[in-house]
Amino acid sequence: MSRAMCMTWRHSSRLFSCCPLPFTSPLLLAPSHFHYIISDIIVSHHHSHLLSSFTQNPSSQSSIMESSPPHHQQNESNGTHNISKKSKPMLISESDLRFEFSHHDPSIARINNGSFGSCPASVTAAQHHWQLLFLRQPDHFYFNRLQPAILRSRTLIKDLVNADHVDEISLVDNATTAAAIVLQQIAWAFTEGRFQRGDAVVMLHYAYGAVKKSIHAYVCRAGGQVIEVPLPFPVNSNEEIVDEFRRALMRGKANSGRVRLAVIDHITSMPSVLIPVKELVKICREEGVDQVFVDAAHGIGCTDVDMKEIGADFYTSNLHKWFFCPPSVAFLYCRKTPETCPELHHPVVSHEYGNGLAIESGWIGTRDYSAQLVVSDAIEFTNRFEGGIEGIKKRNHDGVVEMGKMLASAWGTNLGTPQEMCASLIMVGLPVSLGISSDSDAMKLRKHLRENFGVEVPIYYRHPKDGEVNPITGYARISYQVYNTIDDYYKFRDAVNQLVSDGFTCALFPK
Repeated sequence: MSRAMCMTWRHSSRLFSCCPLPFTSPLLLAPSHFHYIISDIIVSHHHSHLLSSFTQNPSSQSSIMESSPPHHQQNESNGTHNISKKSKPMLISESDLRFEFSHHDPSIARINNGSFGSCPASVTAAQHHWQLLFLRQPDHFYFNRLQPAILRSRTLIKDLVNADHVDEISLVDNATTAAAIVLQQIAWAFTEGRFQRGDAVVMLHYAYGAVKKSIHAYVCRAGGQVIEVPLPFPVNSNEEIVDEFRRALMRGKANSGRVRLAVIDHITSMPSVLIPVKELVKICREEGVDQVFVDAAHGIGCTDVDMKEIGADFYTSNLHKWFFCPPSVAFLYCRKTPETCPELHHPVVSHEYGNGLAIESGWIGTRDYSAQLVVSDAIEFTNRFEGGIEGIKKRNHDGVVEMGKMLASAWGTNLGTPQEMCASLIMVGLPVSLGISSDSDAMKLRKHLRENFGVEVPIYYRHPKDGEVNPITGYARISYQVYNTIDDYYKFRDAVNQLVSDGFTCALFPK
């Protein structure tokens, strides 16, 4: 054992000997597991004091466990939180960046941040601290700590998205939950006779699958009709989307009908397209649409999110996809009007029912709320980059466009959108010779790339139009996040080139 390893072992042994947690002995842990547990406590400079306090003074253990995370200061008497004044953080170094995401599988080119997001080690450490606070004394945590901490996160989000009031911001598990909250009140309006049978809900054809199913489950069963906005793909301009959206609204208003709700994606999932939401919301207002719900699962941290500029009644975005929070947490914005907010309720009814959506969502029974409590830590992480989250968004956009163009050039294909119609994700055409002819082929090819080439990337099947000659039927949705390197995209390029060189076609997959 090397001298460095011995020093690490001595520190870790002291840590485990004084730690009250039911850890497995380090002797029984695989090296990778041992490193993960240790790194969870010493992941960043602003959490390293935990290690020194534990190892140098075991008696300080209680005070550390009782305290909030290092940059949290709580006034227990009034339940308020304040961010302690700190000097401007140093910009993150390349080595620190690699350490923050060292828990990622190094064998995988992870160019699919869009599906599940990514959480740096410093934020997971802060989350773990909150989890321990709960486990140490659940009653104290429930009565004195949880709601002030949730309020703090909601307040930070309110400022981030330029909402008028913190009461307009609720924290929920994910955008799918937020959609259920909005659609539930639409269903009640139908069943209670406030909406008429046949009144419409308009949604994009490329709406997220779970949300589309929720719309049908809540609206159709209650007596409403659903109108889909057909969208072209590849798409060449915002005007194509705007024109189709106007036509869909006209269909909803035919025969003296009413469009009660428009569901608009900010960035569609598959295929990924940045939608001109501000223009579509404005059209909804002009055409008398009752309410507008923007599903922005990929919004915050990926594109510009400003509630006053967008002007929707409801807006939701996941914080775990592009804002570095752990899974899963999302915010739901509800524009504060007498007509909307009182009608919203969390679908899980608990003791806070009737106290407003934000309070209802803050307690839906015993569960792990820690993902909702680390928004400030995620903000602190983004502030370690030049330009903060705005700088990250710009570099991610520029990076994904550059890598998309590189791949399209290598394969002789095209991008699915102009660069101004993407954010941190972009669609890249795959070689026609791969023979992607169904959604099943796309899923099998994705699995093949993962298991045989170490590339994780979603594949989209595009149904060819009548009369098309040698159409591109397969598109890859690539993401770009701060942890990605150019080698990730070269690995993908080379994998596809190898498949083409070998004469591979999806017809070779077992049926």
